[in-house]
Amino acid sequence: MAVKIGNIALNDFPLLLAPMEDVSDPPFRALCKENGADVVYTEFISSEGLIRDAAKSVQKLDIYEKERPVGIQIFGANLESMVRSVEIVEASKPDIIDINFGCPVKKVVSKGAGAGILKDIPLMVKLTEAMVKHTNLPITVKTRLGWDHDSIHIVEVAERLQDVGCAAISIHGRTRAQMYKGDADWTQIAAVKNNSRMHIPVFGNGDVNTPEQALKMRDEFGIDGAMIGRASIGNPWFFNEVKYFLETGKKLDPPSIDQKVAAARRHLEMAIDWKGETLGVLETRRHYTNYFKGIPNFKPFRTRMVTSDEAAKVFEVFDEIMEAFTEDQIV
Repeated sequence: MAVKIGNIALNDFPLLLAPMEDVSDPPFRALCKENGADVVYTEFISSEGLIRDAAKSVQKLDIYEKERPVGIQIFGANLESMVRSVEIVEASKPDIIDINFGCPVKKVVSKGAGAGILKDIPLMVKLTEAMVKHTNLPITVKTRLGWDHDSIHIVEVAERLQDVGCAAISIHGRTRAQMYKGDADWTQIAAVKNNSRMHIPVFGNGDVNTPEQALKMRDEFGIDGAMIGRASIGNPWFFNEVKYFLETGKKLDPPSIDQKVAAARRHLEMAIDWKGETLGVLETRRHYTNYFKGIPNFKPFRTRMVTSDEAAKVFEVFDEIMEAFTEDQIV
């Protein structure tokens, strides 16, 4: 059965690219979209930065037609700022506005935003309701199970968010106290999905790092879709690998050297088009280790890629990789 976020119809068990700071920018989102992501989300954007017209926050609003459906994610804890930021976000014409109630990073939490708001559920509900009333776009929420193990009330919280108009909820199966340690608890996400009063899509996040895990989330836990984060970094093919496995029960062959180089090259080209050569080269570096993971004796190439400040020199390394490695060297 098709899954819908507001009026946006998606496939059965859609795969969503998680919003990730310094990762899910337009070039990376485009690559993930081309490789099977059903919905992509921007990096999270500060509502305070938006209303102050901070350059870094405003640039994150850049979205492109080829990404659709695309969600812009914002975070904050001040009601007035969050509502004002909705108006700014609407001007970029996203398909979805997502609220970050899950980021565990101290500098966000210390301001009561991200996962910090899990200490104040009434405010969480109030912010969501105000934003729903302020736009015709679907408002979705990404959150965690709770602040810590003793304050997990996600079934009730999800229901309250739904009741004030939240169109879908993505739940990371850890508490804020866990950060990214330990295993994600999908039983709690399934409890939200199995609540007879819930009728909006419930997406699972956390530890979907193999096609088998995605299958388990779908078939054993009955969750509506998977939001994929860290497993996709430097590996945009992961979405198609998951889809192929869900459809056939078989594994896709891993990407070839040619495919890896082509993706890294396109990533860099799109980054330069978007931010210029200096920032494009700098901000693409973090992906190279993952793009070429598993290739033996690769360190000299990687070192040159992550220390070169000129795009031409990085492209030279790509050409050399094509000449230096054969397919049997991929593990």
